[in-house]
Amino acid sequence: MLSEQSAATVRATLPVVGGAIGEITERFYARLFAARPELLRDLFNRGNQAAGTQRQALAGSIAAFATHLVDHPDQRPDAMLSRIAHKHASLGVAPEQYALVHEHLFAAIAEVLGEAVTPEVAAAWDEVYWLMANALTAIEKRLYEESGGAGWRSWEVVERVEETEDVATFRMRPADGSPVPDFRAGQYVSVQVELADGARQIRQYSLSAAPGSPLRQFSVKRVRGEAGPDGEVSGHLHARVRPGDRLDLSAPYGDLVLAGTEAPLLLASAGIGVTPMVAILGELADAGHEGPVLVVHGDRSPGAHALRADHEAYAGKLADATVHFWYETGADPAEASHRAGLVDLAEVTVPEGTQAYLCGPLPFMRAVRAQLLGKGVAAADIHYEVFGPDLWLAQAG
Repeated sequence: MLSEQSAATVRATLPVVGGAIGEITERFYARLFAARPELLRDLFNRGNQAAGTQRQALAGSIAAFATHLVDHPDQRPDAMLSRIAHKHASLGVAPEQYALVHEHLFAAIAEVLGEAVTPEVAAAWDEVYWLMANALTAIEKRLYEESGGAGWRSWEVVERVEETEDVATFRMRPADGSPVPDFRAGQYVSVQVELADGARQIRQYSLSAAPGSPLRQFSVKRVRGEAGPDGEVSGHLHARVRPGDRLDLSAPYGDLVLAGTEAPLLLASAGIGVTPMVAILGELADAGHEGPVLVVHGDRSPGAHALRADHEAYAGKLADATVHFWYETGADPAEASHRAGLVDLAEVTVPEGTQAYLCGPLPFMRAVRAQLLGKGVAAADIHYEVFGPDLWLAQAG
């Protein structure tokens, strides 16, 4: 892993680099998009760039990787790398793009830190970068091989279902009539659309049907801007895409998948984070799973709970499932599964040895993770999926 000389230099300079990493990544993206404007138009999420969340995620991942290298020189943060690699593969990131990123990232470091970037410091952080980049490239290569290669495939919308006021499900088949490739419950696909200004923007959506379905199904929540603009792609899909239309989809990616264990399971979601959990429940139901499964979900109201019928039906097919739904408003006291307010596991029994899977807004996942740790669930047994930039690391500490 990191050489002893570089480890000492990185350890000594990590506070300085870490303190400036936000400004560094801001300069990096400005340089990158000035040199290659098509990347902002057709690859990067313009909404996340405008909000600054992608910069935060990049800064957090670099700082976390460097910290891990100096604290655990003989280990690699494989969970973090896997999550990033799956997202990159779904976007079709190519090995040569890492050299482009290196060029502009290190120019930004030099601009921000100036004379503090001695040859020794530059060499040490260069080693950090290429350790991370080469690890990601190797993982992405394997993912491309497993999925049949990077690239986009045309799919035709055969059905659209309005799940709630703000969530629509799209069911699709390959436009060329070929068979639907299988996937693992919990995975997502990238969806590329052409917007009115000609930009081809990409977003990821979890597959919301169980594996083995004859159609590809994903569910999209319309992003209504609060602090920022409305979602470009979700708005386009809701307003313009109907049966008969075609969309370009990637192969399925994502590592929020069951590990084949017989351990007790906890599937916790909030809002549109329900989508991978419904697919996982469907897979468990189809397999006749007999182990204990704890199903947890939080939402604004029963009417806002997308895929609720599937959520309940799949859980009802399991031999040993317990369901708890929390609603901020409208919880029905006559429903045994309903609870009022925010998700609170204080009075919920979590079996020893539970493997937990979380998906939803970051504050929800942080709160549930803290509750699970307090109940004795091991940190390594808590898995999560983030929609959008992974700010978990950026906001850690």
